[in-house]
Amino acid sequence: MGLWVPFSSNRKPWGLRWRSSVWFITTVVGFGITTDLLVYSIVIPVLPFQLERLSYRKVSSLTGWLLCAYSAGLVFSTIPIAMHSERYSMRRMPLILGLIALIASQVMFMEAPNYAVMAVARVLQGISSSMVWIVGLALLCDTTPEKNVGKQLGIAMTGLSIGLLVGSPAGGALYTRFGFRAPFIFGEICAFVDLGLRLLIIERDVALKWGHDPSEPTAVIMKGALDASSTSDIQLSSLPTAQVHGSTTEVNEVEDPMVPDKSRLPNARKLSIARKPIMDPALVRKPISLLSVIIKLSQSPRAMVALSMSFVYGLVQSMQEPSLPLHLQSIWEFNSDRVGLAYLAAVVPALISSPLAGFYVDRVGPNYITFICLLLALPWWIILTLRHSLPLFIFALAAQCFFVSGVVAPVTTELASVSRKMPGVGYAHIYGAFNLAFGIGTAVGPVIGGQIYDHARHGWTALCCITSALILVCVTLAFCYTGDDPLLAKVLRHYYPIDSIRKHSDEESNSTGNTSRTHIVSTAESA
Repeated sequence: MGLWVPFSSNRKPWGLRWRSSVWFITTVVGFGITTDLLVYSIVIPVLPFQLERLSYRKVSSLTGWLLCAYSAGLVFSTIPIAMHSERYSMRRMPLILGLIALIASQVMFMEAPNYAVMAVARVLQGISSSMVWIVGLALLCDTTPEKNVGKQLGIAMTGLSIGLLVGSPAGGALYTRFGFRAPFIFGEICAFVDLGLRLLIIERDVALKWGHDPSEPTAVIMKGALDASSTSDIQLSSLPTAQVHGSTTEVNEVEDPMVPDKSRLPNARKLSIARKPIMDPALVRKPISLLSVIIKLSQSPRAMVALSMSFVYGLVQSMQEPSLPLHLQSIWEFNSDRVGLAYLAAVVPALISSPLAGFYVDRVGPNYITFICLLLALPWWIILTLRHSLPLFIFALAAQCFFVSGVVAPVTTELASVSRKMPGVGYAHIYGAFNLAFGIGTAVGPVIGGQIYDHARHGWTALCCITSALILVCVTLAFCYTGDDPLLAKVLRHYYPIDSIRKHSDEESNSTGNTSRTHIVSTAESA
């Protein structure tokens, strides 16, 4: 019963503090991302074998289309999910429904009698993925204080690396030992654990109604009587704002936060006051149309640059999926097990870079971290074109993954900052756009990577050069546009300080004015 209390206003939810806390929400969102990536990747090693068992030919092509079906579900569901979540200020229920859809898709895929059912199951998985990437990140930003958004997003994003790290190896091992259904059962177990965590979520607006603000844990309403004989109805309370990103909650009856004098309040009357939001009324989120959201985002250089980086990140990460195993096989004669170890070396550094980047984003801003990570990722893609040393190749692969993965936390933090300053555009809108850009990148990336690797004379070298060029473009855009105060603006102010120019201009005008006044006085005295 306690799990459904957030939908009722008659009974205080149990575990209010920890179920609405920033760290619990971060844990739930991070585990949701882990589950999403695990379910996505755990079936990749087993799909070809299952398709062969069902007597299909051209298995490689069919497997590619199943991966594309996942991306299609993710992309086409993004806009309605984002608009619905922001319009009705709902976070918890879409997350629960999304996970139920994920569990259903796992069962459907496990028992699929033909290819068409498999494709439908993958589309459903893509829709479920959109829920956690849009609504989950929006919920995290709703709950987290602005000064800590980068750190919490960085921690949650480690789920991406963990899911990929566990998914494929676990899928192959379970399939080999227990058969085709084993990877899906493992995914369903993880999904049920995730469902239990999501059922426990209490959103910030619900917590505020019960006098607790998760983003300001010290400002907790303490209910209790000062004196049972005369002030039994008085409650001590602070007045945390009820402003929530996307909606404004007003409390009609609140108690005097000061300890009252009994002589002043003999009957212990409650005071009715109107709570005012601390935010500018112009920035209060109201439902706006899809066209309005698109226009507002397209007019923001910061938003467009961050979304472009999201697209490039998805493209770069997915372009190497079909080509890296083939390159390792052709140059160093890797088998599937050794390729898995190479992927392991590439993914592990991302477990460190994402939270580390998020930690520093809150201290120095997304402009520095985005620029530095992209700039330091660039040379390693050039080193990856070399064929003389396997240890150097593996180290370069791990280094580029470390720095490229470090871009995710500052980019998502930048999008949250843009949303806060854009009237009418909520977190679900901005992360819906992020999910759309990233989804398109991951959808076209494997196709582009596979085609270039197959048809270019030096396919792997061509892919590395294209990736380097894309990263170089992102470095330039980050330098010019990322952050409230972009690095380009800082450099221009340093070498061409506006204050000194204005001061010099003011001195010239004052000098001219003084000269004019002296001339007038001299003329008058002569007359």
